[in-house]
Amino acid sequence: MFVTSAFAQESAPAAEGAHTGTEGGTHSGAGVPAEAHGTFPPFDPATFPSQLLWLAITFGLFYLFLKKVVMPRLGGIIDVRSDRITQDLDQAARLKGEADAAVAAYEQELAEAKAKANAIGQQANDAAKAEAEAARKKVEAALDKKLGEAEASIASIKANAMKEVGTIAEDTASAIVDALVGGKTSKAEILAAVKSVAR
Repeated sequence: MFVTSAFAQESAPAAEGAHTGTEGGTHSGAGVPAEAHGTFPPFDPATFPSQLLWLAITFGLFYLFLKKVVMPRLGGIIDVRSDRITQDLDQAARLKGEADAAVAAYEQELAEAKAKANAIGQQANDAAKAEAEAARKKVEAALDKKLGEAEASIASIKANAMKEVGTIAEDTASAIVDALVGGKTSKAEILAAVKSVAR
């Protein structure tokens, strides 16, 4: 245990006086009253000036220590962190700009791709329409040709039939007259009658 020299000097005579039983109500040979030892030294008004002096010296040393050692280190740490935060913010802004540029480029490429797809679809639609129109014209031409051939065949058949109609009409008229009248009529009369009806 740490003991100051003044306290050791005061306590040694007091212990001797207690053993020797000196009179006068004192415990030491120096005549210090017993009540003086009951005060806690920091609360003793006699020690206030020295305490204030050591407080000022300690506070000054602590202030110098803070000013010369602690504050520069804290300032350096704050500056480093501030620089790092600034760099991180700059990098974040740069990355955001790159991301925005990439999104804009993607949207532009997407719009161009849509436009190309629409153009290709329109071209395919136009080509399909043109092919369908050409096929329709071919079919119509083939049908017109077949229709012309059919009309020519019908006209030929009709002409042949009309040639034979006269003969058939004459034969039929002759048979009807023979059946109705019962007599024979001349071919010239029947021909004249058929011609008059055909007109």
